Parts: sequence; C-alpha cells; structure tokens
Amino acid sequence: MTHTPEASARTSSAHDGRQLRRVVGASLVGTTIEWYDFFIYASAASLVFGKQFFPSLDGTAALLASFATLGVSFVARPIGGIVAGHLGDRVGRKAVLVATLLLMGISTIGVGLLPGYDSIGVAAPVLLVVLRLLQGLSAGGEWGGAALMSVEHAPSGRRGYFGSFPQIGVPIGLLLANLVFFSVSAATTDDQFARWGWRIPFLLSVVLIAVGFFVRARVSESPVFSELRARRARRSAPLAELLRTNRRELVVAIGLFIANNMVGYILIAFINSYGTRTLKLSSTTMLFVGMVGAVSWGVFTLLAGHWSDRWGRRKTYLVGTLAMGAWTFPFFLLFDTRSVPLMLAAVIVLGFGLGLTYGPQAAAYSELFPAGIRYSGVSFAYAFGAILGGGFAPLVSTWLVGETGTSLSVSGYMLVACLVTLAAVLALRERPAAEREAFVTGAE
Repeated sequence: MTHTPEASARTSSAHDGRQLRRVVGASLVGTTIEWYDFFIYASAASLVFGKQFFPSLDGTAALLASFATLGVSFVARPIGGIVAGHLGDRVGRKAVLVATLLLMGISTIGVGLLPGYDSIGVAAPVLLVVLRLLQGLSAGGEWGGAALMSVEHAPSGRRGYFGSFPQIGVPIGLLLANLVFFSVSAATTDDQFARWGWRIPFLLSVVLIAVGFFVRARVSESPVFSELRARRARRSAPLAELLRTNRRELVVAIGLFIANNMVGYILIAFINSYGTRTLKLSSTTMLFVGMVGAVSWGVFTLLAGHWSDRWGRRKTYLVGTLAMGAWTFPFFLLFDTRSVPLMLAAVIVLGFGLGLTYGPQAAAYSELFPAGIRYSGVSFAYAFGAILGGGFAPLVSTWLVGETGTSLSVSGYMLVACLVTLAAVLALRERPAAEREAFVTGAE
C-alpha cells in the first residue's frame, strides 16, 4: 500500500495533536498536584500549625510563626529556580519536571507524618521548616518547566491558550486542597481535626504523586529544546548569560508577577485565618468561599490565555491589573459584612483580575527570553516575583490587621503591589506576531 503525501500529512498532524494533548494534560495534572501539595500547607498553616508546632506562643504570635514557615519556602524558590533552570536549559525540560514532582511529593508526605511539638519538642518546628524549604525548592523549578513544555509544544498563534493550562493547575490545586480540607473538617470534630484529621490531605498526596509521575514520564521532550540539542546550541552557563544579556526583561517579568502572586496568597491563605479568627466564621465556610474563588480564578485564567492570543499579552495584563487594583478596597468591604453571598461576590470578582494576570503569563514569559536561556529566565523571574509578591503576604497582612485594627490596611497593601505590576505591564514590549514565533521556536 502506498501512502500519499496528504495521508502522511494527516497522520503526522494526528500524531502531533495527540502529543500536544498529552503534553498539555501532563503539564496540567503535574502542576495541579504540585500546587495541591503547596496549598494544603498554606491551609494547614492558617488553621492548625500554630497549635501543633508553636503551642508555647499566644494565638496571634503562633499564627505569625506559622505564616513565617509558609514564607520560608519562598526563600528557597530562587535556589530551586536557578538549579532547575540550569538543568532545564542543559539537560532538558522533561527530566526536571519529573524530579520536581517527586521532591514536592516526598516533602509533603513528610509533613503529614511529622510529630508535633508535644511529641518531639523544638525538633518539630525545625523539621517543619526543612520540609517547607524542600517544597520551595521544588516549586521554584516546577512552574518554569510546565509552562515551557506547553508553550513550546503549542501551535503558532495559540501559545497563550495552551500556556494557560499549566496556569489553571494553580487554582485547580487550590480548589482540590480546599475541597479535601473541607471534607475532612466536615467529617471530624474540631478535636479530631486538630489531633490527626489535618494530616489526611498531606498523606493523600502519595496517590496523586504516583498518577502525576506516570503521566509526566510518558510525554516527549520540548521540540525547542530538542532542536537546541541537535544544533549543539545549549549554553554552558545559562544563568550568567541571562544576567548579562536580559536584565531588563528579567525585571519586567518579575514585576508582572508581584501583584498576582500577592493577591493570590491573600485568597489562598490569609482569608482563611481572617475569616475564622477575626470575623468568627467557621472554617468550613471559609474553605467554601476559597473554593468558589478558585473556580473563578481558574475559569478566567483559561479565558485570559485565549484572549491574550487575540488581543495581545500586554492588553490582557493591563485589564487584569487595573481590575485587581480597583477591587482591593471593595473586596474587604464586602468581606467584612460577614454575608456569605457578598463574600462570594468578592472572591469571584477578584478571580477575574487574578485570571487575567495569570493566564497570559506562560506565553509572555516565554516570549521574553531566548530559547537557550529560557528555563533559567522564566524560573528566576517566577521565583523572585513570588518572594516580592506572595511570599510573606499572609504574614504581613496578619500584622497589618493586628496593628491597624482594620482590613483596609491590607487593601492598601494589595493596591501598592498592583501599582508595581502596572509599571511592569506598561514597560512590557510585545514583538510582532512573525517575529514572536521565530523567537519562541529558537529561530531568532
């Protein structure tokens, strides 16, 4: 039987389509699992870690210490980003993605098995910090690889859309984390949840990690990296070259992420403790509100990736940043009513701004850095944007409310972050479509 060129083209196209779906699915599943692990820590930090690991401190001090361990991981993120970026630009995207997933899983299960302060004393918070640092190392390298695999496999003109799939892994991970915590909290008494129930979400990670490893091990390497390897065009010191040749792009990329990450961690971690401690609402109510916010964030993230292909990354970012900035004060004014419908409205609208500043990020970052140093560039920018944005946002927000007695101080904090990101958006330069395509594929 002979094969016509048309039949061969259809076969190749079908294969490419299957491979693209597999890559996008692997990025989405892996990122969801990675951030589920990350977010269950944030939920536990706001709900139980103060009593479990810092019982000698009073309520506010214990919560601040708990949120400090949450922030510690952001210190490790740049190290994880540097190491993963170097290996991703030298060895390949796929191998690094599998390694970061395993590291996150092991450290998460370790938290679930860790005895509390009452059992092993000061060793408990010390080991908690160590495990959190390992989570930070993993998170610092995870996102860059997942983003690049999706963007570099994507067809021309649709890189924003396909790049948004690893992005929605973040709100899906948040939704899954809140759903598991909600289910465990509803099925146990307060005493049972404090003694052992909080460990269940961490231990469930072993199942998710096994699934994620299987899915990620089956995908092919990024075609852009494969081409670099074939041409022997890999850099020996990608980070040094990045800092020498792309400093402006690096600063812009860091700025693009600051508001999104900071406002995201207000939704992820701070509102749980604020709602239960200050507004005296139940933890199940707050977890439900967080889940609705996660759904809104995810939906608008996916839409924003598509919109950025049609309207451009800069315009999409601009609308999202302005929306977040304008909503900072109405958000807490609605929250402080203690009315669940108004709180739901607050997080749904917040999700719009979060989505529009998160959906285009994978594509925008990929279009800022040359292929040979791209993993280093996106990981470095993502990690430092997270430190300056969300790393200590729950801690700072808790301190602000304690010092000022009003949540509007947190609104002002959010607004400052939005203004910083707005400056980065205005500084973002978009390439014409043809030039952008050649740049992303490494043909620049």
